Amino acid sequence: MTIAGSIFLIMLGAVLTWAVEWDIAGLDINIVGVILMLGGIALLLFGLYRVRVTRQIVSPVEPDKERTTVYEERRYTDPPQI
Repeated sequence: MTIAGSIFLIMLGAVLTWAVEWDIAGLDINIVGVILMLGGIALLLFGLYRVRVTRQIVSPVEPDKERTTVYEERRYTDPPQI
C-alpha cells in the first residue's frame, strides 16, 4: 500500500504541476503539486527501504540443513490418547 500510495501522490502532483491551469486566490497549484511529488518520492523511498529490511529478516531455510518429518503411525484399534 505504501508504494502504490506514493506513486499515486507522485502522479497527482505531476498533474497539478503541469496539467492544471486553475487559479485559486492565495494558493499556488504548482507549488502544491511539487510538494505532493516530493512527499510521494519520500514515501516511495521509505516503502522500498521497508520492503528491503523485511526481506532480509525473513530468510529462507538454509540448504545445508535437512528437514526431517516424523510421522506417528496409529491404528484405529488403539485407545484414544488423552
